Amino acid sequence: MGMNIKLALPFLFWLFALPLRAEFEPRVVDIPTRPGVTQRLLVLAPATPKAAVILFAGGHGGLQIAPDGAFGWGKGNFLIRSRQLFVDQGLLTVIIDAPSDRQSFPFLSGFRQGPEHAADVQAAIAWVRQQAALPVWLVGTSRGTQSVAAVATRLGKADGPDGLVLTATILSDPKAPSVPAMALEKLSIPVLVAHHELDGCSHCAFSEMPNLMQKLAALPRKQLLPFRDGVSRGDPCEAMAYHGFNGIESEVVGQIAGWVLGR
Repeated sequence: MGMNIKLALPFLFWLFALPLRAEFEPRVVDIPTRPGVTQRLLVLAPATPKAAVILFAGGHGGLQIAPDGAFGWGKGNFLIRSRQLFVDQGLLTVIIDAPSDRQSFPFLSGFRQGPEHAADVQAAIAWVRQQAALPVWLVGTSRGTQSVAAVATRLGKADGPDGLVLTATILSDPKAPSVPAMALEKLSIPVLVAHHELDGCSHCAFSEMPNLMQKLAALPRKQLLPFRDGVSRGDPCEAMAYHGFNGIESEVVGQIAGWVLGR
């Protein structure tokens, strides 16, 4: 793994100063966000990136990324275990951890929909744009969809993402606003929704999907990608169930990348 760097070398220097090869070693980057707070990112780059995606894991979101890029938690999460698939599709892939002031329990729980989280993600988007002139998409899975949707409704066109991808979306939640309950009418960016029709998680029942798609109806570009294949093992709300697109990761990521890149 690559070394830990503060604000790193400029991305393009990193990209072109290294020997030519199919892809580059992952890099851990800590960027300043709020006063006294840093945000850790794990950055994986293809040889010629066509767009950038920032990946948001579900659960409590505290990945506890080490300086060498190892994960303290969450390495089996759908997006985390599929990170190389995004790179293989030509996407600059950035994995976002909990910020430095949320590196213990409950991590991002109770934090995903607040202004501090939006400020941290805004800093991450800005950093990616400073490194390479690429469109930046936020991609969330499960509880990560509450992050990306809430952040996108708080940020403006200039400092927000260029698009959203919601996978295994939280469609109902008695303790916090579900994605359909958010102010999605504020959005004007493209939104892709990928969901398993057999998702057994009580917060993600496919029967609730019309509520979300109705809230997105006014957007000029939106789509629902339903899936039915794969294998479901263990807790229906965990990563090895249909909820985590177990067994169909390549198909799901391929369709997401194709939509993001307009292929």
